[in-house]
Amino acid sequence: MPIDRQGHRLSGADAEAARHIDAAVAQFGIYRGDPIAELDRALAVAPRCSMALLAKGWLLGLATEPAATREARALLDLARALPLDERESAHRAALALLLDGRWDDAALALDYANMRWPRDILALQVGHLIDFYRANARNLRDRIARALARWSPEEPGYPLVLGMYAFGLEETGDYARAEDVGREAIDREPLDCWAHHAVAHVMEMQGRAQDGIGWMVAREPYWSGDDNFFKVHNHWHRALYHLDLGQHDQALALYDGAVRRASSAVALDLVDASAMLWRLELLGVGVGERWGEVAHAWDAHADGSSYPFNDWHAVMAYLGAGRDADVQRVEQSMVRAAGESTPLADWIRTAGLPLVRGFVAFRRGDPRGALEHLHPARFVANRFGGSHAQRDVIDWTLAEAALRAGRGDMARAFAHERRALKPHSPLSRGLLARAQQLD
Repeated sequence: MPIDRQGHRLSGADAEAARHIDAAVAQFGIYRGDPIAELDRALAVAPRCSMALLAKGWLLGLATEPAATREARALLDLARALPLDERESAHRAALALLLDGRWDDAALALDYANMRWPRDILALQVGHLIDFYRANARNLRDRIARALARWSPEEPGYPLVLGMYAFGLEETGDYARAEDVGREAIDREPLDCWAHHAVAHVMEMQGRAQDGIGWMVAREPYWSGDDNFFKVHNHWHRALYHLDLGQHDQALALYDGAVRRASSAVALDLVDASAMLWRLELLGVGVGERWGEVAHAWDAHADGSSYPFNDWHAVMAYLGAGRDADVQRVEQSMVRAAGESTPLADWIRTAGLPLVRGFVAFRRGDPRGALEHLHPARFVANRFGGSHAQRDVIDWTLAEAALRAGRGDMARAFAHERRALKPHSPLSRGLLARAQQLD
């Protein structure tokens, strides 16, 4: 029976299908190319290849888009009818949990699979991404730490495992080691976008905006190709550095160029678009009609019941575009979904709805209402999705709400909190200076 690059059996495959699966996994690992097309080629020559079906199901299921989730469920149904070995059965069970909205259960199932087959790089990567989507910083680090010792530096895929470990170290605040491991991963595989992104996060969290711009510019040829799935997100990171330095025109130029030039309808890219426009407006930068384009793109994804992190960002766009009916539609759908007895409902109830309501209040000129919703939500928001850098928009909006509400005590407290984390950040200093002007 054919095996993959790490030596695992591939039920229902032939040698050609195995080559396509290896190519898909390698492309997925560095977020380049078209892994879906490679898996389709595998299925064209081996339609009963279970791992080709399951891998495609993972890629679609992790898109956090309702239409892609429906397609993933159809692939899972096909895989259920096929004979699977123990490892493939573990993939199928974990994927079923994910598609049922049971993110924590899927992550736990993959914990056990990763312990049993630590060199299954696809299972490691999807587990790592699920940890990211549910903002479990400890498991972002420890899932990879548990497996890394079982990898040889000469084994195909080893640099990608290092890159994942670097991001886990960064999200748990171990910035020096994260940067060292991320740079080692890139030395071994210069095209590893995730490792590059991990180092970019370190510089963002440490307030090293000038270093960050240099890092992005120097390595841009490695992460900005047309076939690079991470190019928008990495340009977004560069724009964050410019915002921190008060270089608003450069950030807006990046938005109009690399971030939205192609008008991507991918949910992950739309998250970046909404978050960037919101930050620009916090700084008093007029964004004109840009909200309307992003809001229209969100219509295909914002259902209020699939992934609350996306719905929150869709509401930002609907607020910016003045589409109050859609704000209400998403919020009402979230209320209905929050009433169910599911882990996803808990995410919506404890974090998604308070964030939506806080941002709605802020946008509609009710900073005190924003404070009421956002202050408690910020302490649980780190379990419903995204990275520290992405969720920083909550704390920034909270600080701005305190300033606009005239609450000098709160504004100074939030500004001091930010400056303690980023003492050299011009943005942190600016917020503190404004807070100190309040009585």
